[in-house]
Amino acid sequence: MLRFVRVGLQNGYGARRAACQFLACFAVLLALAAPAGAQELRLLMLGDSITAGYGLPSRDQALPVRLEAALRAQGRAVRVIDAGVSGDTTAGGRARLAWALAERPDAVIVALGGNDGLRGLDPRATAQNLQAILDGLAARRLPTLFTGMLAPPNLGADYGRDFTAAFAQAAAAHPDVLFYPFLLDGVAGDPSLNQADRIHPNDRGVDELVRRMLPIVDSLLDRARPATAG
Repeated sequence: MLRFVRVGLQNGYGARRAACQFLACFAVLLALAAPAGAQELRLLMLGDSITAGYGLPSRDQALPVRLEAALRAQGRAVRVIDAGVSGDTTAGGRARLAWALAERPDAVIVALGGNDGLRGLDPRATAQNLQAILDGLAARRLPTLFTGMLAPPNLGADYGRDFTAAFAQAAAAHPDVLFYPFLLDGVAGDPSLNQADRIHPNDRGVDELVRRMLPIVDSLLDRARPATAG
């Protein structure tokens, strides 16, 4: 092609023809690249206030937005859909699952349970809700990342053990689901990464969550297939 352009520039007709050839080749390259946009993955994050970005100065600092930015920086064509509702429990997430799935995601992150622990809800009910959510996603054959949660220490060792087991049991019953044992891993308990309430991550904490979750989210997306692919 370079040789053709150099020869074509010897006269006006050749220059115009060379320009047309160049534009045609460029259009082909754009056409080849276009499917990347058409194949964009839709990743739904079903969660509570941590997903919704509670207490952050801007919704743009919330976990779904930061996660999407990190994935796109890696070259991933992905849109992270924020389905976080502050104060939501696993029962609330279960009740609105069908509504959230109306977004037609290609993969799902389930990040619920923190409010169950804060309210001291029965871990058996939490386990039932989580099982139902994961069952619903499995029925739709949606690749899923399931994040665990720990109970506040003031509720005692027995409650903490039963609460943690609720997540482990739900994960064990769904071996195809990717399990991330603790959503706030590396952030919980660190004053520099949390807001004044010591519960919700600040902007630095959100960035740390993203950094730690990124490898397993990559694995999740490797399993996903865009709806546009048929």
